[in-house]
Amino acid sequence: MEETQRQKKIGSVLQRDIVDVLQKAASQGGMKGILISVSKVKVTIDLSVAKVYLSIFPNNKGKELLEGIKSNTPLIRHELAQRTRHQLRRMPNLEFFVDDSLEYIDKIEQSLKGKEDPINDPELLGKRKKQ
Repeated sequence: MEETQRQKKIGSVLQRDIVDVLQKAASQGGMKGILISVSKVKVTIDLSVAKVYLSIFPNNKGKELLEGIKSNTPLIRHELAQRTRHQLRRMPNLEFFVDDSLEYIDKIEQSLKGKEDPINDPELLGKRKKQ
């Protein structure tokens, strides 16, 4: 189902502010050489839940950073509520996920360039997991 204009607007406002909050927390936390970007924010129709997809570089730090972000979700939500208090009446609950689409695309490209051809043998790529 297509997103409404309201969902898109709230998603873009949240995306911009989540980037600021996470980058500020990362720099204050002393994390060097780690890049966190918000690739997409999808808001449900009733505006109660926002699914935030994060792209984390380097990829091997993704799991531990995601756990840290999930454990600090109430603090992040509070900070976002303070930033958007004039734009949103109620702050949606936040759910964080790792966006692995770039890694998946890279894996396909590497397979196509190499001897292994996933078109001829689809088992080479494995199943893509939804979280």
